[in-house]
Amino acid sequence: MASFTANMKLLLFFGLVAVALAEVKRFEGDKVFRLKPKLDAHVTIIKDLAKSIEVDFWSPHSEDLVTIGTDVDIQIPARYLNLVYTTLDQSAMEYEIFIEDVQSAVDGQADSGASPRAHSYTKYNTWSEIEAWIDSTASSNPTLVSKQVIGNTFEGRPLILLKIGKSSTSTKPAIFMDCGFHAREWIAPAFCQWFVKEAVETYGSDTEMTSLLNDMDVYVMPVFNVDGYVFSHTNNRMWRKTRSKISGTSCIGTDPNRNFDAGWCTIGASSDPCSDTFCGKTPESEIETKTVADFIRSNKSTIKAYITVHSYSQLLLFPYSYTYDLAAHHSELLTVAQRATAALTSLYGTRYTSGPGAATIYPAAGGSDDWAYDLGIKYSYTFELRDTGFYGFLLPESQIKPTCEETMLAVKYIATYVQKNLY
Repeated sequence: MASFTANMKLLLFFGLVAVALAEVKRFEGDKVFRLKPKLDAHVTIIKDLAKSIEVDFWSPHSEDLVTIGTDVDIQIPARYLNLVYTTLDQSAMEYEIFIEDVQSAVDGQADSGASPRAHSYTKYNTWSEIEAWIDSTASSNPTLVSKQVIGNTFEGRPLILLKIGKSSTSTKPAIFMDCGFHAREWIAPAFCQWFVKEAVETYGSDTEMTSLLNDMDVYVMPVFNVDGYVFSHTNNRMWRKTRSKISGTSCIGTDPNRNFDAGWCTIGASSDPCSDTFCGKTPESEIETKTVADFIRSNKSTIKAYITVHSYSQLLLFPYSYTYDLAAHHSELLTVAQRATAALTSLYGTRYTSGPGAATIYPAAGGSDDWAYDLGIKYSYTFELRDTGFYGFLLPESQIKPTCEETMLAVKYIATYVQKNLY
């Protein structure tokens, strides 16, 4: 009997392992289309498709934001392709296919090559690799870098900041930068790691960086949505939201960038827990959102700039996204953004568009940049990194280095401007 029980336990264990492994979502045959709605009828067709079949909006992030004249990047599961082709051909809507097979693109993201022994800044690191890197970076650079755990995620992982700046007895003005709000935007955490590397390696030799870190501190949060980021590595590469459980539904997670108290859930966000743009039950319902908001609130007298890094679309945005009204400092924010993107473009010719969120892409309430600006942090910016849709969220690792190098120029421009224009 004992051996039978042991065998049953073993079978149960392997059964659970099999279930866990089986939950890795595959995308064989899925395609990413770029649809070009030119008529009201086209907009209606896209919205109807979204209601009748399972699709994944890459850009914009939900069917509610589809309008005439705005390209729509959308992932269609293989089983619905015939239906979609028929629908598109009947409607005479213009379209192109950007990704022929999503699973191949997922598999093709990593450059084949042995994993380096040292931390690599040109591959998409897992959370455990990033966590180990945080510890070693802080311990190797004690006079320049310190680690702060400011809270825990829904699933109990640490929310970690790196504070970078020359140690000082007095309080210094600061910049707060986060990456990885949306789990599938892997290039964003790669940039935060790159920024830290550049800060540590060039302090003392690069005059701009040395001056910046002598005068200011930079808080870097390498991954904001840690649970989602882990899940995008282990189970579903296209996961976007947090991993919180919500009472009354089996749907998981909230869009953290619709969960801040800035015009919360009024526009460009969904009150449906199953939506990718779900705004949450209340503002700051997500422990990640509340923890970061609390940290910024408690340091708002010193934080002079807020930078949040996303992908994709090659944009540099500033408030507002929850309203079409212009920010009080609109002309200054626009000038700084235009000069920052000019610096970015100077390296590889990558073209960026800059402007206020709502007017430049689409309205979206509950974003961290609008919230930070309304809190009194004047220089509040959102980067949408490479590309413009050819690879979308599945940017190959071969593009990490150039993307980070050019983005570095824009971030350094903003940081230096803030340093010279403290308020």
